[in-house]
Amino acid sequence: MFGKTTKTVNSAADGHSDTSLISRETIVTGDIHFTGSVHVEGSVKGNITTEEGLLTVASSGTVEGDLRAQRVVIDGHVHGNVLAEEHLELASKSVINGNVYYSIIEMVKGAQVNGSLQYHDSSDGNQPLLGHPDESEISVGELFDDIDN
Repeated sequence: MFGKTTKTVNSAADGHSDTSLISRETIVTGDIHFTGSVHVEGSVKGNITTEEGLLTVASSGTVEGDLRAQRVVIDGHVHGNVLAEEHLELASKSVINGNVYYSIIEMVKGAQVNGSLQYHDSSDGNQPLLGHPDESEISVGELFDDIDN
């Protein structure tokens, strides 16, 4: 209106069109594969993976398994490896007992990582962390084995 163009925010374009909530009183047992975004306030006993999306573990959330996503925000407890293709944010209450693989990381004072931090530059033409040459069916554990070699 009045000569100005307006932008419409299309959340589907950035992969966050749908958000799934695992609430505080919820316990999920088993692996989760998603697109969009997942917000964990409860407990997950299994791996959480996505090819595109945002994974958030709130301060009340716990995950016993590996996390694999493009964008990861952690303020709770993770007992497993964390693989963040694009961006990893560790808030002040985050505790990770496992190895962390990242391209960009933000850590706030108080965040804990009880494991190794391994940088991966996704802009240098190397194979992306989430990609794999035989992408047919690969487990998160196998992906971490490939990264370690």
